[in-house]
Amino acid sequence: MPELPEVETIKLQLEKFIVGSIIKDVEIRNPKYEKIASLGGRNKSKITNSKIISVRRFAKQLSIDLDNNYSIMIHVKLTGQLIFRQKALGTSQALSPKVIGGLGGKHTHLIFHLDNGDLYYNDVRQFGWIKLVKSEELRVNNFAPEPFKNLTLEYFISLLSKSKRNIKVLLMDQAKIGGVGNIYANDALYLSKISPKRTANSLTEEEQNNLYNAIEFVLKEGLKYGGASELAFVTPDGKEGEYQNHTLVYGRQGEICKNCNKNKIEKFFLGGRGTYWCKLCQK
Repeated sequence: MPELPEVETIKLQLEKFIVGSIIKDVEIRNPKYEKIASLGGRNKSKITNSKIISVRRFAKQLSIDLDNNYSIMIHVKLTGQLIFRQKALGTSQALSPKVIGGLGGKHTHLIFHLDNGDLYYNDVRQFGWIKLVKSEELRVNNFAPEPFKNLTLEYFISLLSKSKRNIKVLLMDQAKIGGVGNIYANDALYLSKISPKRTANSLTEEEQNNLYNAIEFVLKEGLKYGGASELAFVTPDGKEGEYQNHTLVYGRQGEICKNCNKNKIEKFFLGGRGTYWCKLCQK
């Protein structure tokens, strides 16, 4: 599932592509999304002919804000994709093969027709959702603190000190920390040399500080490379991110650890998610 760097990359590109555009129409190609998207019937009129004034990110969710005080909330979940095609570029725009069935195929469920192009929502597994809400209902304090915004070191230390959960499971709890998922939790723990099996409250003060800094580091790296396209993630320009080629430990089972140069990276499951570690380096 896309994490903070992937969703932030989507937000940054959508800001460039669609802010200032007018939504001329919404084409609902999958009847399921009439209900899920709250776009059927009279609600559709709340979107058409409205101007997009901003795009925001709340943890792993996106908000496309309109000039009529409504917002389109989007969570792409596991396989959702938002892809923009500019009219001026025609068919010359590259498209990743991860866009299964292409644009306008059976996995295209919604198309927002704008005055400068089309924004497609594709989703093979159909786990993602789109909702129309009043903009005033979106408040930052409704979401967990997240890195780069309001995840302070003090909050982080307090959170860890009070929890007996495995540290990796806690890092991925979106009710506690926004935006950190499996890929970056694995890499942050590896970078800070902390076992994912440790209970959160067992970390020393030095380890708490190291982990806090490691989370910010790996997320910045993810942003630098445009996110990870290990599975279905693509950017709105139809291309892939590259962080999957630069992970520290995630997806590297069987490889020699780059820290100790002795042990092979192992994989096991923790909290139902694939977990990667070096048992010699991570204590």
